[in-house]
Amino acid sequence: MAETALAEVMAELAGLEDPKTRAVNEKHGDDHGVNLGKLRALAKRLRTQQELAGRLWQTDDTAARLLAILICRPKAFGRDELDAMLREARTPKVHDWLVNYVVKKSPHAEELRVDWSADPDPVVASAGWALTTERVAKKPEGLDLAGLLDVIEAELKDAPDRLQWAMNHCLAQIGIEHAELRERAVGIGERLEVLKDYPTPPGCTSPFAPVWINEMVRRQHRGQEAAVSRAEPRPSP
Repeated sequence: MAETALAEVMAELAGLEDPKTRAVNEKHGDDHGVNLGKLRALAKRLRTQQELAGRLWQTDDTAARLLAILICRPKAFGRDELDAMLREARTPKVHDWLVNYVVKKSPHAEELRVDWSADPDPVVASAGWALTTERVAKKPEGLDLAGLLDVIEAELKDAPDRLQWAMNHCLAQIGIEHAELRERAVGIGERLEVLKDYPTPPGCTSPFAPVWINEMVRRQHRGQEAAVSRAEPRPSP
């Protein structure tokens, strides 16, 4: 029964393959041609199926692994399983979805964050930094934020691309969320100039940390002012 289900799903994924979508994805290192909206629709129809998710992952097919991530039960994976899966994740999209949709929901997230951050493989380390960024924003208690800035200041400039991107995100998040460290975070970004010239489409925020920090803080202030304005008492008509 499970084998039949796997074969049927793989056939459906093959039917969703589009050469133009593949060409765009391959420019970003992702070797699949399935539109992600259609992939999500398929996942919604399949619903949660942990056993099928495991079989899809074992195919080593990128589209199948993305689907596996969407239909799995994140808390069902053991610590070592997640570690192995991350190291097997060949493409950026599978790596990112695994971290964001599975590992962040796992009871093993903190242990993996610590272990991965110290890993000599920069791609694995980037996952550790992504989990650290999540804690900076949502659960900073116990984190040495000043110490993180020390590491970022020393290592960001020469870090490999994916690790650099993850560390830069952490730098920006510290500056956005923690006013007492904002000036230092902006200063580090200005000195290192990492991603300063990154091409940014109109309407999008630059990943250059000083611009990113200042823009997000501006939006927060604007939102707070709007909330205060709505809460102010108004004269009766």
